[in-house]
Amino acid sequence: MNQIDLKNRHAVVTGGAQGIGLAIASRLLASGAAVSLWDRDAETLRAAASQLEEKGSVSVAVVDVSDPQSVMAAAEATAAEHGSIDILVANAGIAGPNHKVWEYPIDDWKQVIDINLSGVFYCCRAIVPYMLRQNYGRIVNVASIAGKEGNPNASAYSASKAGVIALTKSLGKETAEKNIAVNCITPAAAKTRIFDQITKEHVDYMLSKIPRGRFLQIDEVGAMVAWLVSEENSFTTGAVFDLSGGRATY
Repeated sequence: MNQIDLKNRHAVVTGGAQGIGLAIASRLLASGAAVSLWDRDAETLRAAASQLEEKGSVSVAVVDVSDPQSVMAAAEATAAEHGSIDILVANAGIAGPNHKVWEYPIDDWKQVIDINLSGVFYCCRAIVPYMLRQNYGRIVNVASIAGKEGNPNASAYSASKAGVIALTKSLGKETAEKNIAVNCITPAAAKTRIFDQITKEHVDYMLSKIPRGRFLQIDEVGAMVAWLVSEENSFTTGAVFDLSGGRATY
C-alpha cells in the first residue's frame, strides 16, 4: 500500500458507517488523518467507530445530509471539536428503486435527489467556509459512472449523480484560488449494501457493462480518494476521476 501523508489533517466522511464510506475512512486513518464519520444510522455508526478506532482518531455524528439544519449543526460541532475541517468526502447516497421514467414514483425521485445531490450541496455549503478561512481544503464528491451514461431504469440515481459532477465543476472553479481542490469520482458498481435496493436484473446489467468483468472493490476507492484529498494534489480541481473498470468512454 502506498503511504499518503495526511498527518495533522481532519476529514469528514459522509455515509461513513459502511460500504465505500467506511473503506475511505479506513484508508484516510491509515494515512494519518483524524476522521469524523457522519451517517444517519446511529447503531451502524457505533459499530464502524469500534471497528476503526484502533487505526486512529475517530469521532461520529448522526447526520441526515438531506436536512440542511442537521448538516450545518454537525459542521459547527465538528469544527469546534477538532479545530478544523481540512477534508470532506461527500459519499452518502442511496440507489432508489428501478423504474422507467414515466413510472418513477415522485416521492422516491425526491428522496434520491434530496440525499444524493442536495445532500452534497448542503455539506459543501456548510464546510467550505471553514476551508476558506484557513486557505486550504480538499473535497471529493462521490458521483457515479451512471452520472455520465444514464443507466436505464435508474433515472433518479443517474440524474442525481450527473448533478454531483456539475456541482463539483462549479465549486472547483469558485475555490480554485484558495488552495481548495474540489474533485469527484465516478465509480462503477461496488458490492455494498446499496445492492439491496436494486433488482438482480439491474445488478446483472451493471456487471455486463464493465470490461474488467468484475465489480469495483471498495478498497480501490479508498486508494484513489486518499491521494485526491492529500496536499500532493495541489493543481487538479473541478475534475472527474473514473473508477469504471474500463466502462467510461469519456
